[in-house]
Amino acid sequence: MRALVTGGSGFIGSNVVKLLIGEGYNVRVLDNLSSGYIENIAEYVNAKKVEFIKGDITHYPEVEAAMANVDVVFHLAASVGRQRSLDNPQLDSEINLIGTVNVLEAMRKCGAKRIVYSSSAAMFGELVTPTIDENHPQNADSPYGVSKLAAEKMILAYSGIYDITGVCLRYFNIYGVNQRFDLYGNVIPIFAKRIFAGEPITIYGDGSQTRDFVNAKDVAIANLLASKSENGTDVYNLGSGESVTINWLAEKMQEIAGINVGIVYAPERPADVKHCKANADKTARVLGFKASVGLEEGLKSYLDWYKQNCV
Repeated sequence: MRALVTGGSGFIGSNVVKLLIGEGYNVRVLDNLSSGYIENIAEYVNAKKVEFIKGDITHYPEVEAAMANVDVVFHLAASVGRQRSLDNPQLDSEINLIGTVNVLEAMRKCGAKRIVYSSSAAMFGELVTPTIDENHPQNADSPYGVSKLAAEKMILAYSGIYDITGVCLRYFNIYGVNQRFDLYGNVIPIFAKRIFAGEPITIYGDGSQTRDFVNAKDVAIANLLASKSENGTDVYNLGSGESVTINWLAEKMQEIAGINVGIVYAPERPADVKHCKANADKTARVLGFKASVGLEEGLKSYLDWYKQNCV
C-alpha cells in the first residue's frame, strides 16, 4: 500500500510515518518544512524507507506530482493554532482549506481512494455538554476552528460526489515525542521549555481549565486504523476521554522532571476554551481505537525526549 503523508516531518506526522513503515506501507512525505523538521524522519529518508518531497499543499502542481500512484492519503499538513490564525487568518485559510481542496483534487485526478484527515476539536468552541461527542454543536470561535471545519466539510462533500472515502479524526490536545516549542506551541512543550530553562510556568486564568490530552503514538495508531477500516466516510473524536486541569499538568510536569520552577498566574485570555473533554465511544466502537498511553507515562517519555533533543 502506497501512502502519501502531507506534513509528514511534523511532530504528529513523523509518528504516523514511523508506524506506517513498521506496518509495511510504502511511504511518501510531502512537506514544506515550515513547521516540521527533516530530522524527525531523516533516518527513514536516509535508509530509503521514505520518499521525501519538499513541497507545499498550497501549490497544486506539487500536490498532484506527489499524488502519483498513491492509494491512501494521511493529510496532516496544516497551519495549527488559535493565535496563529488570529495573527494571519488569510494564511490559515489558504493552508487549511485551499490546501485541502488541492489534496482532494489531486486525489480525484490521480485515483487515490481514501483520505485520513487530521481535523480538530477547535471546531466545537466552548462546551455545551460535559463531554464532546461527534454530534456536539460546531461553534468554532477562531479562524483556525473555522478553517478546519470547512476543510472537513469539503472532504465530506468530495466523498459524496466522487469515489473517495474520507475519514476525519477530530484531534483534541495531542502531545508526544518530536513536539518542539515554538511561539504558537501547545501547552506541554511551553511548560517543558520553561521548566528546563528554570523559569516559572505561566498559567493564564486560575488553572482550573481542563484539557483532554492524547499521546502522538496513540494518534498514529488511530490513523492506521482509519486507513484500514471497512467503514465508509465518517467523523470521529480522537481523545483520551479523560481530562486534567492545567494546574495538575504544571505540577505533574515539574514533579516528573524533578525541577521546581513554580507557577505564575496571569489574566485569563479572551475567548480561551474553559473545558475540553472527548467522548470517543464511537471511535472505539467503529475503529477499535482506545488510547493506551497514560498521561503520566506519556509525560515522562516526552520530558526525557525533550531534555535530550531540545535543551
